[in-house]
Amino acid sequence: MGKEVTAQSYSREERQRYREKVRQNLDVFERMLSERAFDDDVPLTGLEIELNLIDEDQQPAFVNDEVLEAIADAEYQTELAQFNIELNVAPRPLPGDSALQLEESLRTSLNRAEGKAREAGASILQIGILPTIRPEHFQGEWISANNRYTALNDSIFVARGEDIVIDIEGPTGERLHTFADSIAPESACTSVQLHLQVGPGQFADHWNAAQIISAPQIALAANSPFFFGRRLHAETRIALFSQATDTRPIELKNQGVRPRVFFGERWITSIFDLFEENVRYFPALLAETTEEDPVAVLGAGGTPELGELNLHNGTVYRWNRPIYDPGNGRPHVRVENRVLPAGPTIIDTLANAAFYYGCVRTLANEDRPIWTQMSFPAAQANFEAAARDGINARLYWPGLGELGADELTVRHLLPLARRGLEDWGVSDAVITRYLNVIEGRCTSGVNGAVWQTECVRRLEEGGLDRSAALAEMTRLYSEHMHRNDPVHTWPLP
Repeated sequence: MGKEVTAQSYSREERQRYREKVRQNLDVFERMLSERAFDDDVPLTGLEIELNLIDEDQQPAFVNDEVLEAIADAEYQTELAQFNIELNVAPRPLPGDSALQLEESLRTSLNRAEGKAREAGASILQIGILPTIRPEHFQGEWISANNRYTALNDSIFVARGEDIVIDIEGPTGERLHTFADSIAPESACTSVQLHLQVGPGQFADHWNAAQIISAPQIALAANSPFFFGRRLHAETRIALFSQATDTRPIELKNQGVRPRVFFGERWITSIFDLFEENVRYFPALLAETTEEDPVAVLGAGGTPELGELNLHNGTVYRWNRPIYDPGNGRPHVRVENRVLPAGPTIIDTLANAAFYYGCVRTLANEDRPIWTQMSFPAAQANFEAAARDGINARLYWPGLGELGADELTVRHLLPLARRGLEDWGVSDAVITRYLNVIEGRCTSGVNGAVWQTECVRRLEEGGLDRSAALAEMTRLYSEHMHRNDPVHTWPLP
């Protein structure tokens, strides 16, 4: 969940004032990068997990207010739709056995939350897209009681001026072509966000590395093959999120106007590049201003909040997003990696995280950076292929050419990830536990998307129609999820 706002709509004068404040914030941020010390003594990692709520029939349960009231834990927050909640994990160092302790902590927390959810008639599911979601589920009151979400919905449609088109075709010819009169389809996309705190001087290298590794991440972790009853992309969440928040009518697309869900268009040399692009290219969706005078705060030796800049940044949906955090008077910056789907289990989630942190560490510190050997369009083509084809994607890698995501990972990326985690000071027990999960997916050819697809295929061959097969698959998925066995080891019906 992003920062809450107080209004659901904004006047022309408020939007003009907001634009001025955002530009002022950007100027102050540029000064801070050259004049101020940022906190990078102990690099910290963070984690956010978006979750679905389902009822006993495996259908979405629109009860997040009741569930959050029952859980009564500040780590759990609301999300866009009433069948979504989010778990926010406090930042922590990566070295040693920290990940093992995190796994145990997360399982304990989610087990407790599951018990409380059941008191409200719901169950928690970690998955990229809830397979049983249907258009009719969005015909009633679906949006969470939150000004931010209502304002976002209204602003996107004011900017667009017409209904949103959802048009996605899967590998076997199944196609979804529909229209939406709200951003409701976005709420079907539940993800995991990984945070990495770095110094401003190291940010560009880490962001570029995160962009490079995002395609293998998606290929290995794909877990969103079904939406509105159709088998679409292995990670349908990527295309769906992009289309469901698109503020551009077709004419603006034809002019080459940038989408708000944005892979990017170039390698960067500074974190300022990304914030400056945000201000230059993207109109405001939420025009909420604060009373802060950031110039005066900085001049007095304080740390500006830069609330307008951060609010605007939160409505430009880069797959790797820059974060400025004022902290407690000592600011820091982070890379927020947003490409991963939720689930299937906590051990799978932490395996995905270990793979990412290890690869980024190595790639960011190489003497000859890989992004000097790969064009940005090639990285974007990898990203799109990975979302479409998942673990069966063929990806380009400098020095190796085009090869399968599984082969690329086993031959090259797993050793890269191991080296990076060792450099972090991560224990061998942690490295072995989580990278073995990634290797297991590659050697078996099974990730969440593959398991879901094959499970539904077998259930349909057994006589169930698509709707019943998706519900039964979701029930089986939930059972396996609670056991915390890696998805590549799950049996099929």
